[in-house]
Amino acid sequence: MKITVETCVPAPIAKVWSAYVTPADIERWNSASPDWHTPKASVDLRVGGTFCSRMEAKDGSFGFDFEGVYTAIEPHKRIEYAFGERAALVEFLEGADGILVRVTFDAETQNPAEMQRSGWQAILDNFARHVLAQG
Repeated sequence: MKITVETCVPAPIAKVWSAYVTPADIERWNSASPDWHTPKASVDLRVGGTFCSRMEAKDGSFGFDFEGVYTAIEPHKRIEYAFGERAALVEFLEGADGILVRVTFDAETQNPAEMQRSGWQAILDNFARHVLAQG
């Protein structure tokens, strides 16, 4: 099953793209709730390149590496990646109100689809707030 989340960011594509792929930015926006954070991120943005975001509970009780390999990149348009046996597509669609960022990913089987959708949506909402806060 595939799940899609999206947000519209009223900012230029270059700014939106940069915030999505720059490790220092990822460390600021990549969390689903205030009690989580990403203390470290790495990005090798090329087909066959890898990425890793270390996601941790702020109280230190749990953490994991969200990591994968880029399988397709079209700058300012789309990013595709594989993570484990799953895949995701990130689209950057220019519109009258800004950039629609749409993420479609393969659901995992351990958690309900709605829980996964809400978590990924919360991260994407944080991303939009981060870009807007940059001015």
